[in-house]
Formats: sequence, C-alpha cells, structure tokens
Amino acid sequence: MGSVKDLEVIKKSTPDAMGIGRFLFSDRYSVFDWGEMPDRIGGKGAALCLMGAYCFEQLEKKGVKTHYKGLVDLNGKAIKVNALKQPSSVMEVGLVNVYKPKTNSVNGKINHDYSIYSSKIKNCLIPLEIIYRNGLPEGSSVFKRLEQGKITFKDLGLDHYPKPGEQLSQPIFDVSTKLEETDRYVTWKEAQKIADLTDQELIDIKAVLLKSDETITEMASKAGLKNEDGKIELAFDENRELIVVDVLGTLDECRFTYEGVHVSKEIARQFYKKTSWYEDLEKAKKEAEAKGIQDWKLLCKSQPPKLDLKLKTIISEMYMAAANEMSGRNLFNAAKLAEVIIKYRAYLKE
Repeated sequence: MGSVKDLEVIKKSTPDAMGIGRFLFSDRYSVFDWGEMPDRIGGKGAALCLMGAYCFEQLEKKGVKTHYKGLVDLNGKAIKVNALKQPSSVMEVGLVNVYKPKTNSVNGKINHDYSIYSSKIKNCLIPLEIIYRNGLPEGSSVFKRLEQGKITFKDLGLDHYPKPGEQLSQPIFDVSTKLEETDRYVTWKEAQKIADLTDQELIDIKAVLLKSDETITEMASKAGLKNEDGKIELAFDENRELIVVDVLGTLDECRFTYEGVHVSKEIARQFYKKTSWYEDLEKAKKEAEAKGIQDWKLLCKSQPPKLDLKLKTIISEMYMAAANEMSGRNLFNAAKLAEVIIKYRAYLKE
C-alpha cells in the first residue's frame, strides 16, 4: 500500500458501503517522499500501530468519527488498546474508495484533473493532507516555503517573520495534496475546489482538525512531548459524514519535541539532509518541476545511504519508548524516553 505500511483487504469497499481492511505496519521508513529507504528500524511498526490506535480511541471518546476498529491480537480478533497483552503491528479499519486524479503534462507543466470529485460523491478519501502547526521548530517546511517565496508570513496569519523554535499563540491550519507524486501545498480555497467541498464541510474539516490537534497534544504530554505540528487524513463515509482515516498521532505523522530535541521522523530527516543524496534529491525535484516530469526520482543521480547504526538503534528505542508512555501501556521492553533523549544528545556531540 505504501512505503511504511501495507494493506490487507478483507472486504472491498463499494461506492455506497465501506469495506474492511487491515493495516500491516512495517519497520520500514520514508523521508522526503522517496519511498522505502534502505534500512529497517526495529519495533517501529508495532510502536506506530499502538500510538495510532490509542489516538483513535481518544478521538472517538470526544465524538469524532474514525475508521478504526481495533488492534488485531494473536487470535486474529480486533480488540482495544487496554485489552492488548503484547504489541501488535496489525490494525483493523473500515475502508473507503480512493480516487486518484488524472495526471498529464501541459506545456511542460504537470496538470492534475480532480473532476472525479463532486459534492455528491461519498464513501471516499478526501485527497488532501490536513495539517496543524502549534509551533515552528527547526526543520519545519514553513521556513523553506518562506525562503522560496511560495508563501508570506501574512499568508500564515502571522504579523511577523517567524524564527525557528517559535511557539504560536493560535495553531496555523495548513493543507496540501495527498494523491500526487509529491505533496503540494495549496491554499484552502484551492483545497475546497480540488475536493469540491461545501463551505460547511470546510468548516467541519477545520473543527475535526482542531479536536485532533488537542487530542494529540494531550497524548504527547503524557510522555513529556510538545506537539509541534502534525497531519490528519479525512474521508467521507456512506452518508458523506467526515471520518478520520489512515493513522494519526504517531512519530511519523507528527513532529514532537522533548525539551527542544526532535522526537519524530525528523531525526532521520536531519541525518539525511547532511548527505550528498539529499542535494541530488532536491536538484531532481526542481528539475522535474521545471520540465513537467512526474517521476522526479528518475532524475536523482544517487541512492540514499543507510542510517548510521548507532542512530538507527536510538531511533528504534525512541519509537518504542514514546509508544509506551503516550499510550500508558508498558508493552515494549524499552528504556524511558528521557533516557533515550540523553543518549541522543550524546550522539549529536560525537
């Protein structure tokens, strides 16, 4: 299904009814839209599964609909987090239809046709990533977009040019495409047009995003983490009512910090930003955009290297420790997150 998890279809969805599926979370990881990287991070899949399941359950307590049905135990049954006896990397969910936009190149520019979406369509993924930002830590894509002139600080609702590490008095809501070759930031007006959303649906989407943000913030605080930013994905069910889908509240979907230290996939991103592969990747993306080429990876001159072995072990411990503490279940044999952070700080000084 993707670079990090696979999908097992138990019952197919139809235009009018949800199906049933199971996410199989792997120890794979992905950065910069590259897809599967050359390593595996031990325990990562089951840790993501636990974090996501716990977040879904907390959201549902607040009245937010989701496609989550439970974690699959050794007997093949979908159960809740509090009934789990050991980590599971399998989550049972309801399935909706995914309609990808038609893509073509016009005058050297990639064009995406979203005409399949209408205000009458239901039981389908909304082709957007919905993003909240409570802070702007180092590494936030906001700074890159500001530098490139793609947005202004006023576009973000700010009254000044932000600095890395800045905390926001009110969350910023952002949106990007989901089903294109590279996630593309768009305005809310463009997003509404892409998915053919009514004004009320747009209001409802932002309300669900705010509740998700608040829920993740509460969950993260249990582990001493600050919820800097994150994303959710939404769908319409059989009645065209909003439901939260995919997974949320994990170290892959969110950017968390612990006393200023990144505790998320950002650690791997920072490692790769110092490699020559990252320079090749950025050049390839720019060239593909200029020439209207869809698969920018074909233009990348190198392949990503493996993670440093010591760093890979630290990241593994970080995922498992965070899952234990955010969920309140000590299911992984891992050190406390505070101890892992000490180890990571020492690694950065080497």
